[in-house]
Amino acid sequence: MIAAYQASCQARVDAALEQLFVAPSVELTRLYEAMRYSVMNGGKRVRPLLAYAACEALGAAPEQANGAACAVELIHAYSLVHDDLPAMDDDDLRRGQPTTHKAFDEACAILAGDGLQSLAFSALLDSQLSPQQDSIRLAMVQALALAAGPAGMVGGQAIDLGSVGIKLDQKALEFMHRHKTGALIEASVKLGALASARADQIQLEALQTYAQAIGLAFQVQDDILDVESDTATLGKRQGADIARDKPTYPALLGLDAAKAYALELRDHALHALRPFDAAAEPLRELARYIVERRN
Repeated sequence: MIAAYQASCQARVDAALEQLFVAPSVELTRLYEAMRYSVMNGGKRVRPLLAYAACEALGAAPEQANGAACAVELIHAYSLVHDDLPAMDDDDLRRGQPTTHKAFDEACAILAGDGLQSLAFSALLDSQLSPQQDSIRLAMVQALALAAGPAGMVGGQAIDLGSVGIKLDQKALEFMHRHKTGALIEASVKLGALASARADQIQLEALQTYAQAIGLAFQVQDDILDVESDTATLGKRQGADIARDKPTYPALLGLDAAKAYALELRDHALHALRPFDAAAEPLRELARYIVERRN
């Protein structure tokens, strides 16, 4: 099921994203090419999938989450462009292709990332909500801003850069990853739910519990793959975290214990979805996929 669902959601969000990269003038052609390159070069689209699945779990058509799906993918892409820069992770390969600063140049990559960040909020504000639902639109903008900024993803990256060569305990490691990776995954689920215009507070809290669990599971599995996979499969340099002496779950817990922890987080996520009916099955499948994926 997940492969077909993923293909359907990828096609939907890619069609919506493609419309955002038309340069308004000749002078901006190269910048828009760099922005498009950073987004439309593959990727699993996990965050848009979560936005669509959360919207569907509440009985709404997935198309209602197009703005949310585009927004979270644009924020994710911008973060990768900046993370790959020499001043941060200094990576040459992303999704099997040269990173943006290698395909273009560092200055263009920085500006492309900046452009993608602001474009995300434009996409979100275009959500298919009526003027009477502006309070929902405002809540969506607030959720994305919080997740993407210093209290979320940016803060997590700052902690990550400051943790190289430092031995973190599990609590500190999870604090970092709940910000760096988990915040945007949580936002993806919340934005999809809000886009449905049908979510009540109890449902939002259950979905937040689900999202917190899969957000952490996603990072644990990433760390496992950094040990077990290879560069060709990952589409980025295998063993990069080990080479940089970054704290990881396998290094802290051991590989077998890290795998067991990922499964525990998956089960916690599935438990949180018990109040939902069959419409939430894509969310359940995504929780399983996150800890079973090989790239």
